[in-house]
Amino acid sequence: MDFSEKPREACGVFGIYGHPEGATLTYFGLYALQHRGQESAGIAVARDNGIVDHRGMGLVPDIFDVNHLEHLEGGSAIGHVRYSTTGSSVLANAQPFVVHHRKRSYAIAHNGNLVNAHTLKKELEETGSIFQTTMDTEIFLHYFVKSLKLGFEGALVETVSRLKGAYSFVMLTSDGEVVGIKDPNGFRPLCLGKLNGHYILASETCALDLVHAELVRELDPGEIVIISEKGIKSIKTQAAASRSFCIFEFIYFARPDSTIYGQNVYQTRKAHGRRLAQEAPAEADLVMPFPDSGTYAALGYSEASKIPFEMAMIRNHYVGRTFIQPTQSMRDFGVRVKLNPVKNLLKGKDIIIIEDSIIRGTTVKTRVKSLRELGVNKIHMRVSGPPHRFPCHYGIDFSTRGELIAADKSVEELRKILGLDTLAYLSLAGLLESTGIKNPENNFCKACFDGCYQVEFDEQLSKDCLE
Repeated sequence: MDFSEKPREACGVFGIYGHPEGATLTYFGLYALQHRGQESAGIAVARDNGIVDHRGMGLVPDIFDVNHLEHLEGGSAIGHVRYSTTGSSVLANAQPFVVHHRKRSYAIAHNGNLVNAHTLKKELEETGSIFQTTMDTEIFLHYFVKSLKLGFEGALVETVSRLKGAYSFVMLTSDGEVVGIKDPNGFRPLCLGKLNGHYILASETCALDLVHAELVRELDPGEIVIISEKGIKSIKTQAAASRSFCIFEFIYFARPDSTIYGQNVYQTRKAHGRRLAQEAPAEADLVMPFPDSGTYAALGYSEASKIPFEMAMIRNHYVGRTFIQPTQSMRDFGVRVKLNPVKNLLKGKDIIIIEDSIIRGTTVKTRVKSLRELGVNKIHMRVSGPPHRFPCHYGIDFSTRGELIAADKSVEELRKILGLDTLAYLSLAGLLESTGIKNPENNFCKACFDGCYQVEFDEQLSKDCLE
């Protein structure tokens, strides 16, 4: 079991066109995006009118070594880190996914979730398609090759017109073209960068920073970017009436050194904390996070409240992902082995813990209990976002209301369950306003907070798996 108990989303993607060290740069790009997926990773390169790839289960540095990167020599490359939200966590589902069709090859990597995947897969199977994986990503390539009679660009436009949901794709052809595609609502981040004349696509700007590339811009919702020897071409498909960028990228998913939606993530999280201190003040001796959750919001809360910030829980960075026997005693141990308190800072104190979210609540409850046993006097918890009351169907791993502790409980009920003295959440209005983005109501997906889904989905089908 993974004891972080934090929500996880689909993936991170990276692509580079025509660079002599394409695979190596993609490796470093994926390294920077490792926080977006730790189950599997892969790199595909265009070479000798074909595509060569290497994929594996686990973390990027465990999958690739110097020999792998030498084998992946080629000019254009794409890469992927994955956490599964659709399809099993097995090597067959690792990406990039590669197919061969009429003497050409195509590779694709996907961040997001197609809400009509089940309908599309059924339609394709009824017309003779045979699937190699249980990923919704594979559906894209089936429709794409069926539409190639319309030409390369026409096939791309026709394929995305059939898809519903959240998707940011990077695609590679055996001729070396690199393609970036963003859904009409703009749920998931995807940016365009440039390194010594070579264009790059990446989920976040932190990947550009690591390879010393400059940010050109973010892709627009509904945009298709084709990078080839002719340069870069942008095709604008019809965007949705309002944007639906996932607000949880700011709260938790994105790396704090990234810039998304024109805003620095670190500074935005601090702004959430400052607003939280205004909305939900408390008297205490110190403000603290559970590393690394809520750290930057805690800095903002401390700054606004004038209450000292302390790292009163120390994280063991060498634990990694903890998989142990699922007994309750061992679950508790799995939590303790990752974080250890600074006892002299905490005993007899009134503290404010800043969290960025409470999803299932079991880990928070265990940690609060441990703090009580240590002799902490009062424990106040403040959360830098509203309660998660509704499931996400766009690529985050809580897909049923039953997984969400706040789905059918009041804040007071949650306080008692978690063993806190006080509990308060940042209001939705406060969250949106503190992003610093104009007209935030029409720019973000907030479905996990308010239940207002931007793209319709079949409730029954969403409960089934592709298998």
